[in-house]
Amino acid sequence: MSARTARTPRERRRARVTAAGRPPEGPERTACVLRRWFVAPDPGRLRLRAAARAVLGIALAVLGCALAGLPLPDVITGGLVALLALFTVTDATVRAQALTTALLPAAGVPVLALATLLQGQPLARDLAFLTVAVAAVYARRWGARGHTLGVFAFMTYFVAQFLAAVPGDLPGLYGAMAIGLAAASAVRFGLWCYERRLPPAALPAPPAVPGLVGIATRQSVQVAVAGALALGLGQLLSQDRWYWAVGAAWWSFVNTTSRGETLVRGARRVLGTVIGVSAGLLAAVPAHGSLPATAVLSAVCVFGVFYTAAVSYTWMMFFVTVLVSLLYGILGALDGPLLALRVAETGLGALCAAFAVALILPITTHSTTDAWIRQAVACVHHCTAEAAARLTGSATADPAPGIAELEALLGRVRLSLAPLVHPLSPLRARKARALRVLALLDVCVREVRGLASVAADPAASHDARQVAAACRRVEAAVHALVPQAAGRPPRRTAEEPAVAQPTGTEAALGHLHALERALADLAAPLLSSPRAPLASL
Repeated sequence: MSARTARTPRERRRARVTAAGRPPEGPERTACVLRRWFVAPDPGRLRLRAAARAVLGIALAVLGCALAGLPLPDVITGGLVALLALFTVTDATVRAQALTTALLPAAGVPVLALATLLQGQPLARDLAFLTVAVAAVYARRWGARGHTLGVFAFMTYFVAQFLAAVPGDLPGLYGAMAIGLAAASAVRFGLWCYERRLPPAALPAPPAVPGLVGIATRQSVQVAVAGALALGLGQLLSQDRWYWAVGAAWWSFVNTTSRGETLVRGARRVLGTVIGVSAGLLAAVPAHGSLPATAVLSAVCVFGVFYTAAVSYTWMMFFVTVLVSLLYGILGALDGPLLALRVAETGLGALCAAFAVALILPITTHSTTDAWIRQAVACVHHCTAEAAARLTGSATADPAPGIAELEALLGRVRLSLAPLVHPLSPLRARKARALRVLALLDVCVREVRGLASVAADPAASHDARQVAAACRRVEAAVHALVPQAAGRPPRRTAEEPAVAQPTGTEAALGHLHALERALADLAAPLLSSPRAPLASL
């Protein structure tokens, strides 16, 4: 009999978890990255739905502006407003999303007026742009709504520079903004509101950072420094397109927390822009500003932006750059030197952001990563307790919201660890540790999701005592990693009489045992020195 067949079922489960905990290496690692970029899992086809809905909403906005007789720059503005409304509004509930969308004009209307009024006064215009950039980042302290309004305000000022808008253009721009928001709202809350059938989206709060200055305040100071440098150096490169450098510096701070995250985001923005410029030359230049060809290619780019945003910032920027090339094409301003200037300004902005995060109130990668991982482990505990309570007969227990939160937290952990797992990272021990953590957290998410699916089966019966005992072992493993996980009290499973040969117990116990093993294996990378090499598995 072979060693494989001689193993017990539990030993085989442990072997699978151990193998999953090993980070892939060499060609296997490259294949994993490519799979994550191009064929990344899309549970519930949420990314596909978001991308298709964005194409529909932006197409309606553009069509509405055209039917209203607005000039081409205003039509472009209407489409961009719809894109921002669909992309940046990320509140947890549909009601909150509707309120945030309704508040977008409160951020965009005065900023657009300010940008056009100061268009002929370079010094005042530049100071106002920096002020808007700083305020937009500081607004993150008010959660998802503050973040969305800040992004919308900054991009409104940016679009005014892109179009070189003056006060006489305001009526058309305001009309385009109204049409864009109306089209986005009609699609998001009327024609295609798939969120009403889903659990509330999980939006984890940023972790606390040691020290007296919070993340929003630190990044506001960093943005002020990076924006000022980008503005001054960008104008040395071009007096007309300097705002590209400011935009690249500012976007490096969006959805990032630590120094490492900001550096990686800037590098990926530059890489996506370089690749996108090459594609832009192949796609936008042959189109010669043709409206039908530009419309089709723009729809493809919009779909790509929304579909890839959650899995690869590089490819999102690729589609953004091609879309910008198409817009310049229909405005009659596209040529090779312009695209080369875009690459230079983007690289300059990323360098300014890197300088600011490295020297001005830096937030270390280790501190934020540790906080995100602890939140994720605590969420595993909560999901397990909810699923176990459902397994033992609770009608009110529901692990689905917790699983949605866990998925979001895992995304934040990936973003936070990105600097350490980057192919060019010289920190080999920390890179191996980060890859091991990600692999084991993936196992946790998979097993929790499987446990929830078993709990959702109304026809299966379960041995409550065995499930409760296994759940307590998982709880002990969580507390060994995160003692404060007890801050969110779990549901207690009832001690019910055992059911004879329960149909769902084996599956539930399999998930719980694998989860317990993965949590135990997390102790090595999490509780030892981050610079010490991991022992071989």
